[in-house]
Amino acid sequence: MSVFISKSPEDTINFGENYAKNLKNCAVVVLNGEMGAGKTVFCKGVAKGLGIEEEILSPTYAYMNDYSGKLYHFDCYRLKNGAQAEGLGLTDYFYAGGVCVVEWAENIKDVLPEQYKTVTIEKTGGEERKIIYD
Repeated sequence: MSVFISKSPEDTINFGENYAKNLKNCAVVVLNGEMGAGKTVFCKGVAKGLGIEEEILSPTYAYMNDYSGKLYHFDCYRLKNGAQAEGLGLTDYFYAGGVCVVEWAENIKDVLPEQYKTVTIEKTGGEERKIIYD
């Protein structure tokens, strides 16, 4: 695991953009952090790194936002288990060729692919964040 200290949302976006450059098709990134930690801000950076120009919004009510098949941004906060994710067809996107970024993945851990990357964002005060990643 590595650590990056972000001093601002712009730092987090830049980190996400650089992180995306090492992601391959079908990569799954589990994104951990409390509400307001900056998970969606990180995802904006990933999108930028993948060449996506659309505005990235939290998929809280949609469960998953699809950005041109390049990025699938999941929010599994309201799911109780992996069977619900499967029932909604969400797990199909793990193999659809784009990068999947999954918030609240612990709620569907039983259906995550065997291989995935983990990014944890912790608030450390003000706008500063500690980003722990592999």
